[in-house]
Amino acid sequence: MLEQSTRSVVTYQISQLHGEAAETAPAPAAGRQIDPDWANQLARTRPELSAATPFPVWQKGIALGASAGLLSGAVLWPQALLTGLFAVLAPVFLSAVLLRVIATWSALGAAPHPVLAADRRSQDDDLPRYTVLVPLCHESEVVPDLLSALRKLDYPHDRLQIIFAIESDDALTRHALERDAVADHMQIVIVPAGLPRTKPRALMYALQSANGEYVVVYDAEDAPEPDQLRKALQRFALPHRKIGCVQARLNVYNPRQSWLTRQFTFEYTALFDAILPALQRLSLPVPLGGTSNHFPRAVLDEVGGWDPYNVTEDADLGIRLARAGWTVDILNSTTWEEAPARFEVWFGQRVRWLKGWMQTYLVHNRNPAQLWRDLGAGRFIGLQILMGGLILSAFVHPWFYAAAAYDAWHGGHLLTAPEQGASRVLWWLGVINLVLAYVTAVTLSVVTAIRRSCGSFAVQAVLVPVYWLLISAAAYRALAQLMTAPFWWQKTAHTARPRADFQV
Repeated sequence: MLEQSTRSVVTYQISQLHGEAAETAPAPAAGRQIDPDWANQLARTRPELSAATPFPVWQKGIALGASAGLLSGAVLWPQALLTGLFAVLAPVFLSAVLLRVIATWSALGAAPHPVLAADRRSQDDDLPRYTVLVPLCHESEVVPDLLSALRKLDYPHDRLQIIFAIESDDALTRHALERDAVADHMQIVIVPAGLPRTKPRALMYALQSANGEYVVVYDAEDAPEPDQLRKALQRFALPHRKIGCVQARLNVYNPRQSWLTRQFTFEYTALFDAILPALQRLSLPVPLGGTSNHFPRAVLDEVGGWDPYNVTEDADLGIRLARAGWTVDILNSTTWEEAPARFEVWFGQRVRWLKGWMQTYLVHNRNPAQLWRDLGAGRFIGLQILMGGLILSAFVHPWFYAAAAYDAWHGGHLLTAPEQGASRVLWWLGVINLVLAYVTAVTLSVVTAIRRSCGSFAVQAVLVPVYWLLISAAAYRALAQLMTAPFWWQKTAHTARPRADFQV
């Protein structure tokens, strides 16, 4: 285990003063002071890896040139444009299909929802200190469920530190925590007002108060399996493995609430139970999920922590870990989360995720030669296919239907006319790719859902194509936001947990 950290702890004691909540912060040990701007250290020390740094001129030039080329091609040479696009995109999308095939094959060969018993041979006082970071913003409604879940963590309280990072203007969440009487091993850190107002900024500010040798992040609505911390330590203790992060599997506790929550369940189950483990086995970069990421504190410091300017700080941190030579291990432990049940909530969350993936992809491709050297050829190509392919597919998906409708309106010559030659072959490749994408996505969704005991509504996985069209709409909104409000964090609203659906 790593040596116990000597980092100071700043405990914020919440008291009532003239009807208002006031914080008192004892001076940190060893003279260390909390730095309000410490959250921006990545932008200061490694600006080339922070989304705060403006994108280079060559990236902007390529974006403008590609936009102009697509627009002029659509007007002047539509058939040539379609042929060229199919030629470029076919291998990318076929690679995504192959990844789903590998993930499905692996899932079929694995034990259903595999369980790893936590190691309890060690005495509790031999366990390292563990810090749980919980960023909160206007989450008063879910505080009782959150505290209930965190109190169930199977870890000695004298070795456990739980930090709630709360925005300075969020009095309701503060008061909700006070009413539920947070325990001695829990503390509240007030994040001062500042920009950008994002989850990673709150995490970086609260990290200064962390005294754990290991750090994990949970969201407001999370319910992790109680022994997850012990299981994560087992993984970190594996010999001859340079593990920089252990990612628990995320799943949904309200899958039956609406059509959207069911589709979200298919997506999450396939991703965390099959696709991410496949990426790990293939030694490809693993973009982290936004919660249940366990880190050695020393590794987190080494790679610069979270980027407050990236709205998918999790995916970005996963790529930075890979570039620094660290691996991500997928843990056989589940954290249950809430899937958005209403379209407007789901859409806002998806726009933020896609905007952040675009940020992450552009940031790490600022210097492709350096990225190649950091990752090596195989992982470099894998990153381009995985992250670039996901973004491209979201943009291209609806246009395939538009092109097919246009061709059908004009007699369907691209698929049938022999004189079309290469165009016809590429069109058929496009059709086959799309069909294979649907078939593999639906198959993977059904297989993983059944293994998660969600087989009662697995038939609805056939509606994945409709769900993908909604994702495409979110992608175009995300692109607009990337140009106008790149650092704006669209908050996902959470509700109290529905007991009938809760699966822990």
